[in-house]
Amino acid sequence: MSEFPDGMHAFLADAGWDDALIEAIPGDASFRRYFRLRRASGESAMLMHAPPPEEDPKPFLHVARWLSDQGMRAPAIFADDAEKGWVLTEDFGDDRMKEWIEANPAQELGAYASAINALCQLHRQAPGPFDPYDIAVYQREAGLFTEWFCPAAGIDADEASFRAAWDEALAPVIAEQAPGVTVLRDYHAENIMMLEPDDEGQGEQGLIDFQDALVGHPAYDLVSLLQDARRDVSVELEAKMLGLYEAEMQPDWDVAASYAVLGAQRNAKIVGIFTRLCKRDGKPKYLSLIPRVWEAMERDLQHPALAPVAAWFDANVPAHIREKRGDVLK
Repeated sequence: MSEFPDGMHAFLADAGWDDALIEAIPGDASFRRYFRLRRASGESAMLMHAPPPEEDPKPFLHVARWLSDQGMRAPAIFADDAEKGWVLTEDFGDDRMKEWIEANPAQELGAYASAINALCQLHRQAPGPFDPYDIAVYQREAGLFTEWFCPAAGIDADEASFRAAWDEALAPVIAEQAPGVTVLRDYHAENIMMLEPDDEGQGEQGLIDFQDALVGHPAYDLVSLLQDARRDVSVELEAKMLGLYEAEMQPDWDVAASYAVLGAQRNAKIVGIFTRLCKRDGKPKYLSLIPRVWEAMERDLQHPALAPVAAWFDANVPAHIREKRGDVLK
């Protein structure tokens, strides 16, 4: 792979940033590449290359502009050429919430309170022009558990009864979520940027990785944030932040029940995804994250709203696998 993709300098010249120094920065598991641009004046910007046909930056641009129009803190778009995969945005810096809290543990409560406040702001808006988070999507995601984890763990799972259990558990959630809110889907500490934290960790936070937004239930992003797959969130902090959300929003839906149902759904999905990343994509490092996710899923399954799903786990997943919190794969 060349140092710089073809067409980069022409795009930057058209955008008026051809005078900047270019620094490649680590990307994610996709075909996307990222670069930080720095001018002598001190200005900086982020350049993303998401080349078609493997990538399509249009959903990112669509959601970013909608979020900005609602007063949410998505990165400003300076220039783009979506057909060729180029997007030039505001630079949010390097302070992701996860690492920032690791360096400032006393400010964890304030950082999470700001993240909850941002969700409240988002949930006060009418839902965006995005596809619905409907039962088909929920089922497809939950099904990653039986598709990937169960075979890898040697479990001969009854997939039909798994789907039936989720249909029953998710029915009240589907009924509650109309007209719905914008769900960012990966709203957690690695996708929240600390822009101007004060001495208590509160302040403006930037949003990233929201291109898969859908219209769904308010509880989903609460789960993403408070049952984080990549960092430990204590049950005390989780309860405190749910209380903060309830006090601010006064929701007319069953917070505990819907939070548990969508927590179990999301966590089952993530166990499946992490297994797939290992078995299909050759990335075994993700297996080490499964026990944290499984632990949260077990807590969710204790809620009566998950009774049909909990019964399926009792009948299909051996006790030793559950006791090890899914840590049985190699």
